[in-house]
Amino acid sequence: MHDEHPEARFIVETLAKAGFAAYYAGGWVRDYLLKHPSDDIDIATNAPPETIQALFPKTVPIGLAFGIILVLVNHKKFEVATFRTDQEYKDGRRPTKIAFTTAEEDAKRRDFTINGLFYDPLKDHILDFVEGKKDLEKKVIRSIGNPHQRIKEDRLRMIRAIRLACRLRFTIEEETILAIKDHALELFPAVAIERVWQEFCKMAAFPGFDKALIMLHECTLLGTIFPELRDLPVEEIKNCVKAIEDFPTDTPVIAYLLELFPGYSLEKRLALCSYLKLSNFEIQFVRFFSESEKLLQKRNVEDYEWAYFYANHLSTKCIHIFACKIALHFRKEYLKNHEMKKKSLEQAICRIQKKKTIVTSEHLKNRGIPPGPDMGKLLKEAERIAINENLQDAETILNRLLHK
Repeated sequence: MHDEHPEARFIVETLAKAGFAAYYAGGWVRDYLLKHPSDDIDIATNAPPETIQALFPKTVPIGLAFGIILVLVNHKKFEVATFRTDQEYKDGRRPTKIAFTTAEEDAKRRDFTINGLFYDPLKDHILDFVEGKKDLEKKVIRSIGNPHQRIKEDRLRMIRAIRLACRLRFTIEEETILAIKDHALELFPAVAIERVWQEFCKMAAFPGFDKALIMLHECTLLGTIFPELRDLPVEEIKNCVKAIEDFPTDTPVIAYLLELFPGYSLEKRLALCSYLKLSNFEIQFVRFFSESEKLLQKRNVEDYEWAYFYANHLSTKCIHIFACKIALHFRKEYLKNHEMKKKSLEQAICRIQKKKTIVTSEHLKNRGIPPGPDMGKLLKEAERIAINENLQDAETILNRLLHK
């Protein structure tokens, strides 16, 4: 253990030599006790921020108002925070005022008991002021102190509790779950939609996203985030998400959420992307995913369309997602058929990806066709003939094209 994180240990040793207490804090300690390996170490100390900056040559004051300094050691980044209590919460998200304090008081300001633990790497010792170890053993998510107060301080904690419960397969303690249900409708405007999206992304990184969505609905949070789902019975949500546990591990997060909205048109899906403030990549995926859905439901698809579909780097992902929605005993055959189809169109796919065609604009110029929109249409039609009829010779394709 002692040599696994030399940079983090170096920070703790440096602070200790200067006469300060310093510990690994929060989520890393929880995961360490659960034997879930993690490199994401935050450090808490009684050293004031200016001392942290003075002790280490490379620092960035990322949250000076909250006593948080980013310390860089061997190109690795660690958040080092001074023990604090948070005061005067006004917006339901962040404190407007803090006071520096002791390790015990710092633990008591945190969200859940299992996140309120400290670890001293120099003594290989756990500091537990909130009975977090007991709740880890009981597999329980419990608010530190009054759950209503904890949630009022930061409304995002409601979603975080559900994410942790599903990721760790823990239960949420009764008072905490009742408080979540009581405050679910207060999620907005305290929490920005971007933060909700980040929580969805963290949920999707581990198995159990389907269970998290169901639990969010049971606690009224899903209907708060997506008002159109508010009145849906929980059985319907369960039905919507039943396939997602089989989705490929690299599935874009938006694909999971689209399952909640079956039958949505492309326009409505793009409106959903806009509401969630998604990136261009996700929007591009949603467009291609929607086109793929139509293509894969069509009865008669020409090879030209298949070749262009397979040439897109997102096609394999889409095929595997769609495969999860069909009966298990048909999946292997479904995937094998696509594999064979793709292999049969290998040359055409390669040409499409390299943006090369058998018939070029030079061929058409030599046949007296001037550059312009008509030439573009003819080049496209020539490639359609080449792919659909599996032709490789430009002259044969030209003869077919110009004597149709």
